[in-house]
Amino acid sequence: MGTDSRQARARAEQAEQPVRDGAPTGTSPYRTDLERIRFAPSFSRLAEVTQVVASAATAGVVHNRLTHTIKVTAVARALAERLVRSEPAELLRELGGLDQVVVQAAASAHDLGHPPFGHLGERVLDRLARQRFGLHDGFEGNAQTYRIITELEVRGPGEEGLNLTAAVRAAVLKYPWGRLDVPDPHPSGWPETPRGARVGIDGPGSAKFSAYVIDLPELIAARAAFPMLGPGRQTVECSVMDLADDIAYSLHDLEDFHRSGVLQFSPVSAEFRAWAADRKTLAGLESEAVQQLDRKPGAGLERLRRRLRDRDGWIFDEELFAGAVARVGDEFVDGVLDRPYDGSMAADRTISGFTGRWIDEFIAAARLDPAPKIRAGWVEPTPEAWHRVQVLKFVHAYFILERPDLAMFQRGQAEILSRLVAALDDWLSDRLDAGRAPRRLLDLVRVATLAYRRMAEERPDWLGGRTGDGELARMGRGRGIIDYVSGLTDEQAVAFSSRLSGGNSILWSGAV
Repeated sequence: MGTDSRQARARAEQAEQPVRDGAPTGTSPYRTDLERIRFAPSFSRLAEVTQVVASAATAGVVHNRLTHTIKVTAVARALAERLVRSEPAELLRELGGLDQVVVQAAASAHDLGHPPFGHLGERVLDRLARQRFGLHDGFEGNAQTYRIITELEVRGPGEEGLNLTAAVRAAVLKYPWGRLDVPDPHPSGWPETPRGARVGIDGPGSAKFSAYVIDLPELIAARAAFPMLGPGRQTVECSVMDLADDIAYSLHDLEDFHRSGVLQFSPVSAEFRAWAADRKTLAGLESEAVQQLDRKPGAGLERLRRRLRDRDGWIFDEELFAGAVARVGDEFVDGVLDRPYDGSMAADRTISGFTGRWIDEFIAAARLDPAPKIRAGWVEPTPEAWHRVQVLKFVHAYFILERPDLAMFQRGQAEILSRLVAALDDWLSDRLDAGRAPRRLLDLVRVATLAYRRMAEERPDWLGGRTGDGELARMGRGRGIIDYVSGLTDEQAVAFSSRLSGGNSILWSGAV
């Protein structure tokens, strides 16, 4: 199906919606999708959801999920524009098409499913969903995003989901499979797995996926608009969005923590200089010896080198990795971090200039591959740019995410979410008081329970034979609670947990 047939499908879907959410007559269906996403409450909520750390955790201004999303959308639009100009139009049509507005819509939606407290919240809710409620597909931010746009967001009376075109729904599917089911055979069992499809550490099935079992019919329907794509393949538009997310993530968080004074020159410089000086010696060590080096300068980059070599041999190159370390060391470590950020205009020019140059470089390095490797997307950076992205992401992970003070902060946030989920479950178990639970929570439990009952009738095999009334009710309650908690802001999660544990907090603060 090429662009023309896909747009015909989009127009047919849009014709069912005479009210265009205030959009002018003649607005494209994809533009309407973009506006529906941006006007949704779940989009506004991202302003109060953590990217890496909450704004109160540092004196500097840091990205939240909304500012990150806005920048991903800008990068995605620039990538799409360049590819439309530079790649053969016929090839793009054969691969399902590349529409710049579809890319912007997907980028705007891509983080809607992130729970309070960022990736920490994602891990906590995944554990609770599986262990407390027996939900085999747990919690996953990408799957929650898809659930929001297709089921949980409400446009008007009698409508569930945002009723987006198939093109936009498919462009959100970064990992177009379920945790355990669809497609068959499942990607987690393939001899070579796509990115994200490998079995996670917490049980069977893929670590990353884009739809829960009760939302798999929606995934299948969106993918049906792209029969030219093989199983496990993103659409071209999704691939553009995915690369834009990687580019923005690799740079903007480093900018945040430099401005905040958290990312210090001395340890980062020591790591880069030590690895460059001892590269050959480190390469000759056994894996166990490298692990025993712990945080000794150079050890972190050596572990990154080995991980990339073993995991991404399709693109990894020893000399390109060394070149990326040298380039990041020269332009970021010695060119930005060597002078502490003091709030001056000169300091702002330095970090903003670096970020802007590198984003432009990464956009210019993007290319369309008509026959990508299984672990690659349709749109990928050049090997040189890919290695630089990996080294930048390493700086963020090694010197920020692995900090003990951040870990302590996050463990407290994990306790907040755990107490909140347990308290809501206990509340709904109280037959005398369950009816006074938050109205939205009751709605979400009802919607999820109906979905599990429908799945028990249509595809009981996807539920592993758990089709008894009690089992379905328990899964429905669990999914509803997880839907509710994951849709809170950071501040709401803290306040609600405090109220339910008897702590002091403002009561009459507006609608819940």
